[in-house]
Amino acid sequence: MKIKSFTDLHGWQEGHKLVLDVYKLTKGFPSEEQFGLTNQMRRSAVSITSNIAEGFSRKSKKEKTQFLYISLGSITELQNQLVIARDIGYLTKNDFKKIAENTVVVDKLINGLIKSSKILAT
Repeated sequence: MKIKSFTDLHGWQEGHKLVLDVYKLTKGFPSEEQFGLTNQMRRSAVSITSNIAEGFSRKSKKEKTQFLYISLGSITELQNQLVIARDIGYLTKNDFKKIAENTVVVDKLINGLIKSSKILAT
């Protein structure tokens, strides 16, 4: 299958599911977190797929890879925020485990995109 759009990338598709999960989970956070942890987690999650999309539109392999690395940084940021949310009691252990595992999957997919981008660049 030819990849015509960033939405065809498996890494973006799994990242998008992660974004939706983050929005669902943070809906249950206390209202005083609306401009705190809730906002930060949502922004980090959206940044993952936004940077995949932006990188897709770039012409050079170097630029594409740069945006994929930014996406990885956003995953790590989200993972940190998930630990905080779990530790202060906003996430159950089960919810945390499920979404944390999803971040690892997305991380691996993006690392795969980076590797394939480097191969194509040589």
